[in-house]
Amino acid sequence: MGLPALEFSDCCLDSPLFRERLKSHEAELDKTNKFIKELIKDGKSLIAALKNLSSAKRKFADSLNDFKFRCIGDAETDDEICIAKSLQEFAAVLRNLEDERIRMIENASEVLITPLEKFRKEQIGAAKEAKKKYDKETEKYCGVLEKHLNLSSKKKESQLQEADSQVDVVRQHFYEVSLEYVFKVQEVQERKMFEFVEPLLAFLQGLFTFYHHGYELAKDFSDFKTELTISIQNTRNRFEGTRSEVESLMRKMKENPHEHKNISPYTMEGYLYVQEKRHFGTSWVKHYCTYQSDSKRITMVPFDQKSGGKGGEDEAIILKSCTRRKTDSIEKRFCFDVEAVDRPGVITMQALSEEDRRLWMEAMDGREPVYNSNKDNQTEGTAQLDNMGFSIVKKCIHAVETRGINEQGLYRIVGVNSRVQRLLSILMDPKSAETEDEISAEWEVKTITSALKTYLRMLPGPLMMYQFQRSFIKAAKLENQESRTSEIHSLIHRLPEKNRQMLQLLMNHLANVAKNHKQNLMTVANLGVVFGPTLMRPQEETVAAIMDIKFQNIVVEILIENHEKIFNTVPETPQSNCQLLLSRKRSMDSKPPSCSERPLTLFHTAQPSEKQENRNSIINSSLESVISSSNINSFLHSNSTPQSNMNSSDPDLEVVKPSRPNSLPQNPSPTSPLSPSWPMFSAPSSPMPTSSTSSDSSPIRSVAGLRVLFCLILLHCCFHIFSLHAFPLPFSEVLTLAQLALVTRLHHPIVTIQAQHRGKKHSDP
Repeated sequence: MGLPALEFSDCCLDSPLFRERLKSHEAELDKTNKFIKELIKDGKSLIAALKNLSSAKRKFADSLNDFKFRCIGDAETDDEICIAKSLQEFAAVLRNLEDERIRMIENASEVLITPLEKFRKEQIGAAKEAKKKYDKETEKYCGVLEKHLNLSSKKKESQLQEADSQVDVVRQHFYEVSLEYVFKVQEVQERKMFEFVEPLLAFLQGLFTFYHHGYELAKDFSDFKTELTISIQNTRNRFEGTRSEVESLMRKMKENPHEHKNISPYTMEGYLYVQEKRHFGTSWVKHYCTYQSDSKRITMVPFDQKSGGKGGEDEAIILKSCTRRKTDSIEKRFCFDVEAVDRPGVITMQALSEEDRRLWMEAMDGREPVYNSNKDNQTEGTAQLDNMGFSIVKKCIHAVETRGINEQGLYRIVGVNSRVQRLLSILMDPKSAETEDEISAEWEVKTITSALKTYLRMLPGPLMMYQFQRSFIKAAKLENQESRTSEIHSLIHRLPEKNRQMLQLLMNHLANVAKNHKQNLMTVANLGVVFGPTLMRPQEETVAAIMDIKFQNIVVEILIENHEKIFNTVPETPQSNCQLLLSRKRSMDSKPPSCSERPLTLFHTAQPSEKQENRNSIINSSLESVISSSNINSFLHSNSTPQSNMNSSDPDLEVVKPSRPNSLPQNPSPTSPLSPSWPMFSAPSSPMPTSSTSSDSSPIRSVAGLRVLFCLILLHCCFHIFSLHAFPLPFSEVLTLAQLALVTRLHHPIVTIQAQHRGKKHSDP
């Protein structure tokens, strides 16, 4: 039930019912007043709690922002970079959210606490003041009325009239106060419906604004959250593969640690106890020692493994001799004596075991230790990149694409090892290879996929080759995705032809598998995890190499995603046909360039004779135009016609017979070759390393360069002979021969150039 209305007409009567109704209104005002006081108190506590919560969240965000991930290896994958910056993203979101919370807290005091306190003080307080005044007037009116009624009727009429008028005045004043009080009570009751509720609504609106801001932040964060989720999943997949590899390496190290030593720059290294003489006797101090056989340098670092700290300064000596210490000459076991060139006396050292002493002794005698390189689990040498190898791979790919392209976990689920080995033995059997064109339907898809991966691991070297391992890894570590693709594109075209063809065959197949990832659940990232270690297995089995598996996976992902561009187009900086063939032939050679591989240089000497200067300028410009030409084929087609019936070892080159240059003199001076200014060819005095990018500007390389040099020197000698016998060969014919030698690089058989001079025919090979 609601409160009864207070009628103004009841103020004059002041009936008991009116008084009851007025008391109910007064009780409601007291209740509202107490509730508002409690509400203000709770609101202030809430604001304080929100401030503490905001402070705690800001501290949490600062902790997230200050922490930096450090991954194993010298570079990070895109997924690791995304995960590493996720903490800063989280911190930014939390800070943004807390900034909005602080604004809400600051507004809460203005929109909630202040209006409630104002309503309680101004409205309810005014009602209380009116009640006090009403009670006071009621008491006064009742007292005057009782006093007036007690007057005797025997009093004078004037006195009675004065008393009546006084009562009327008090009654009128009481009536006015009663009306004002009733009006105020009802006003407060009505005002509390909006002035009390409106601040609460404003506070809730602030809360809604805060939560809506959080919703907008969540929407903006959605894209990064999706990217981060994918990165976390990819990283987890890579971790599972890496963990199995590391665990396998750990088991191998446990079983036979000596067969899996890492290649070290030192001939021998390890802990030795060195005998040191003290005032109170001798002591044995533990040192970490390294030895290099080339320089015979021994470095000793005092180190305590228990405390993990150095016990003194490093010391280095030059080995003079090393002698095994007899067992009966010293109380300690496994000892040997070392004599130094730059230190008097004998240094006695104690090895950790008899085997350890033997290794130290062998190393210090100049014999290198035996390091075992990484051994693949499969037997190497049984698989080759020959016709049979291509046939096996094509059969496996055809079987997978026709039978199980949509099978879930394709290439991730492995087959039974015994069946895989049996299938491989059948496929690699020459007799069965000739009779069977396809893999029988009895073999499961997982057996076929495992056989394909196993065959690739059985190759003598990985399909993407050991010497390009670091180059591919460096390419995957580049920051720009476009530069990664471009660098890998260039490296792929440096692989041998068969490796590239096999890789193209495999990438086309994996792209088809990835297209059906909704059915087989094998995305490009998943295929990279599976085939990265297979196609780019490291030469040395180390933890650092295993940590690079994630970048191997990235390389494979790029190959799958861009297989059409990488394998069907040449790189952006194409090499000429001759240089591309030569670089493929030399792809196995990683040595620095020899003198024969450096580009030749022309040296000129000033001439006093104007005629001789003109001739030499013509010669030099003609030769330089041939030597510096970046496209030999364009020169051939513009200055020559094809020579028929000529065998060539270079399929990209044509044997041509250059035409006679019109700009050259027909009858040069017979004495001109004797001039000391005749241009000579020589190698530069400083080494000039060659690379794949510089091959375009240096067509004279390796053995071909030496042949051209020898040919030109021989021609120069012929000039001398011809001039001495007054039998000069026309210079244009000599220049033609030099150009032909440069162009064909002497890969062709003897080419005969006929030239007619003085009615006779001369030939020169």
